[in-house]
Amino acid sequence: MAVVTAVDLVAGPGAGFLPLLSLGPAFASLVGGLRRSAAIGLLAVALCVVLRLYDGQFHALHGYTAVVSVAGVAIAGLAATAGRQRREAELATVRSIAEVAQRVLLRPVPRRAGDLRIAVSYTSAAAEARIGGDLYEVVTSPGGVRVIVGDVQGKGLEAVETAAIVLGAFREAAHDEPDLASVSARLERALNRRLAGEEFVTAVLVEVNDNHTVTLLNYGHPDPLVLRADGTQTFAEPPQPAPPLGLADIGPKGPVPFQVPFAPGDQMLLYTDGVTEARDPRGRFYPLDERAFLLKDPDPDTALEAVRQDLEHHTQGPLHDDAAMLLLRYRDSG
Repeated sequence: MAVVTAVDLVAGPGAGFLPLLSLGPAFASLVGGLRRSAAIGLLAVALCVVLRLYDGQFHALHGYTAVVSVAGVAIAGLAATAGRQRREAELATVRSIAEVAQRVLLRPVPRRAGDLRIAVSYTSAAAEARIGGDLYEVVTSPGGVRVIVGDVQGKGLEAVETAAIVLGAFREAAHDEPDLASVSARLERALNRRLAGEEFVTAVLVEVNDNHTVTLLNYGHPDPLVLRADGTQTFAEPPQPAPPLGLADIGPKGPVPFQVPFAPGDQMLLYTDGVTEARDPRGRFYPLDERAFLLKDPDPDTALEAVRQDLEHHTQGPLHDDAAMLLLRYRDSG
């Protein structure tokens, strides 16, 4: 507005720049509140009137047209500001509700469970909602520490609802059932009452045993990464592939429980495919096995945060899929 005023004063009344004063109220509607937009709109109209009087062309037809144009844009800017503020308030409410829903659905996991230290990281691809279809839970049961990490097919509210069903069934079954196979059977029954068609949930179930081993059931989920105390690493691959949860009626038989060693000083990283399928600008997947050295920090939360930051650096932008990671660290007796 100052530039338009200066140009009009220098160029004279014949230049016809005064309608450009409407840019002030137009840009003002993008930020700030109603009072600010109204003040800038009034200032633009006042400048237009004063400059037309100064030029001696206020009573000319184009003088009226310039004032009406600036006033019209100022009024439209006020309406746009009111609409923007209303949408921002609605979005803030949605964010607040989503955060509460996430705290209920994905409750904070215990940081310590027996000889385990546990850390968790969750990044939703829906940045505005901050919640998605990935799920995780840790339950200390009479049979030992039991863990689930899963990924619901699809996105949105339906994926969140399915994740809630899986977590609710797991929290009950993990306390009641004698082994992981019985827990997974409860999850299948709960999902069969909810899912239809080709919907499914990939998941890996883990039970930490007293004999320095862990028992796993893998339902079509990415293999957990195991890091040994001596620095070696491997993926806990199941002996045979199995379909995801929810496809028991149309697919082959479910997974076979298998065990892997898990001794003091060892770590196990469970994650969803949003981690390993994250691509950089060249289309390369995130090399989790090559970045496992980031988990060497003595504090598990700091170690997992380092992986999360490295994942975001790899993609150089927002993630296109939810990414959940859960780190189990067997405390070294020393």
